[in-house]
Amino acid sequence: MSRITNTIKSVAAAFIGVQSDKNRERDFTEGKFSHFVIIGLIGVILFIGVLVAIVSLVVQ
Repeated sequence: MSRITNTIKSVAAAFIGVQSDKNRERDFTEGKFSHFVIIGLIGVILFIGVLVAIVSLVVQ
C-alpha cells in the first residue's frame, strides 16, 4: 500500500479512537507529521461539511 493510503487509514482510526500498536509504531517511524496534519484537516473539514449538510436537510 502507498504511504498516503496508510496515512488516511491512520487518521481515520484516530478519528474513531482505534489504532493497533503495530500501526502506531509504523506511523511514528515511517510517517511524516505534515502529512498527518494535512489529511487530518481535510478529514475535519469533510466531517463538518457532512454535519452541516445533515442539519440543513433536517431543518428544511
